[in-house]
Amino acid sequence: MILLTEAQYNPPVSYFRHALRVESLLVERHENYIKQSYRNRCHVLTAQGVQPLSVPVLRGSSKDKTLITDIEIDYTQKWHNVHWRTIQAAYGRAPYFEFYSDYLKAVYGRRPKFLFQLNMDLLQLYLKLLRLDKPLQFTEAYEAGQPEDVLDLRNRIHPKIIPDNLHVKPYTQVFGKQFVPGLSIIDLLFTQGPASHLYLQ
Repeated sequence: MILLTEAQYNPPVSYFRHALRVESLLVERHENYIKQSYRNRCHVLTAQGVQPLSVPVLRGSSKDKTLITDIEIDYTQKWHNVHWRTIQAAYGRAPYFEFYSDYLKAVYGRRPKFLFQLNMDLLQLYLKLLRLDKPLQFTEAYEAGQPEDVLDLRNRIHPKIIPDNLHVKPYTQVFGKQFVPGLSIIDLLFTQGPASHLYLQ
């Protein structure tokens, strides 16, 4: 089975639960950018609750349809500093923050021009840290229909779509007394470390 998804920013844990169960990953690179999705945002858990982190992007008219690979990151806004400070505040005391934080900080330090490249750099990092040795390929054209051996989750892992969390096993998080599902993979990695792979199983 092949998992087909859009490129996401610090994808949620559910993305990697699906990734674990397939033979390879296929990333859509011929779609148009869609706002208010995980393409440029993620959710982390802070002392004040769930905090969204959004990457600002440069676009023309709101009516323009812009290819996802042409979306540039807006570095005139100091979003990367805000994101990193928020991540530090949220997970600085997590058991595995020191173990993984330098890897993540290095990706931010590259300051890629395009959102798609940032998302790919992050995805490849997380696959490595989670020990998910999956072939990663890109679509050659946009095709609405897919063969039976492709699990098409494009626009299905989305902030506005409530996931089925009935079978999600809780793990210890930094803040709160009740488990919060739907967070970025960094929540799992910083709190569970090498055991994250087993959790995804």
